[in-house]
Amino acid sequence: MAGFNGMIKSEEQIAKMRTSAHLVAQAIELAGAMVAPGVTTLDLNEAAEKFIVDQGGYPAFKGYKVGSQTYQFAACISTNDAVVHGLPNATPLKEGDIVSIDIGVEKDGWFGDGAWTFAVGEIPKEWTKLMQVTRESLLMGVAQAREGAHLYDISRTIQEYCEAHGYGVVRELVGHGIGRHLHEDPQVPNFVPGRFEGGFPNIELKEGMTFAIEPMVNLGTARVKTAKDKWTVLTADGKPSAHYEHTIVVRKDHGEILTK
Repeated sequence: MAGFNGMIKSEEQIAKMRTSAHLVAQAIELAGAMVAPGVTTLDLNEAAEKFIVDQGGYPAFKGYKVGSQTYQFAACISTNDAVVHGLPNATPLKEGDIVSIDIGVEKDGWFGDGAWTFAVGEIPKEWTKLMQVTRESLLMGVAQAREGAHLYDISRTIQEYCEAHGYGVVRELVGHGIGRHLHEDPQVPNFVPGRFEGGFPNIELKEGMTFAIEPMVNLGTARVKTAKDKWTVLTADGKPSAHYEHTIVVRKDHGEILTK
């Protein structure tokens, strides 16, 4: 697929992406440090947005349009059985929750995107393991992002590791290319598509390609549903979900993480 050579970024372009991605990581770290019982997800959103703007960036999710809907917040913040796209709200977090913070930043025309899941105080051991395995699967997927490999090498690694632990890997939502736009080709599934799951070309990876890899992994079923707010994606069985994401660049031997 010669057309995918357009995904390759120059080192100068990657340096600009690294700046945006670093702001993503810092904003997530800042908000994550605030996670505690009694804090609201609106508090986390406001702190992240202020930091991004103060650093000369723009929160990439704010104003993002999907059909006729426009996202109003700087961060997607999802708790417990919310997989992704949770709307920040004034409900205080409580001991035993988990919360994923997903943030995108645009600066100087280039984008970064990342997510991390945090525990609110003490959580059940099986939830801690879900978070650990999901995080490990992300790093294992990043390690596959090397020149000469194929996209499905990333997908297979994530899927097999998570499913070996009995978890459901979400299929309706996937990672993506990133660069001058928040979402670019190719789509990066966290599973190897079956015969009837089209739309995910198994491209050969070239150094300089940039992706947002983001496993979304459920304690129970892989199936999901959309909440009445038309944004929040929930697990179909009400069990918790973990979400981790890095913006990366394909290198000779392994992926380089930009969201550090």
